[in-house]
Amino acid sequence: MRITQGTFSFLPDLSDAQITKQIQYCLDNGWAVNLEHTDDPHPRNTYWEMWGQPMFDIADAAGIMMELASCRKAFGDRYIRLSAFDSSSGWESVKLSFLVNRPKNEPGFRLRRQEGHGRNMRYTTEPYADAKPEGERYAV
Repeated sequence: MRITQGTFSFLPDLSDAQITKQIQYCLDNGWAVNLEHTDDPHPRNTYWEMWGQPMFDIADAAGIMMELASCRKAFGDRYIRLSAFDSSSGWESVKLSFLVNRPKNEPGFRLRRQEGHGRNMRYTTEPYADAKPEGERYAV
């Protein structure tokens, strides 16, 4: 089961050449780019760990691709997300966000049903990876 989050999530994974083109598009629009990683990709987990600082002053996509290569080397077994922010309105707003790395094995989620008062049903999703401690969720 593939995790689908962000732009391009229903497409096949982007190649490095395609990622470079997307980064250059962001830079050409004056957006700052940052990288984040996690081993808990639950849709409600918005607190991914940042890789370094947001890259405000980089004008060439090659510099960001070097940072991505370093992040993949350190956290190649996790999800890595690239986000681009526009601060022209006086606040940071996400303009583009997509996955640039995923683990080889994605165990997915289970749907848990709970019966409530008056025949109401509540549904929650739980990642199969949650059964392992943080940092070991996608280890083979």
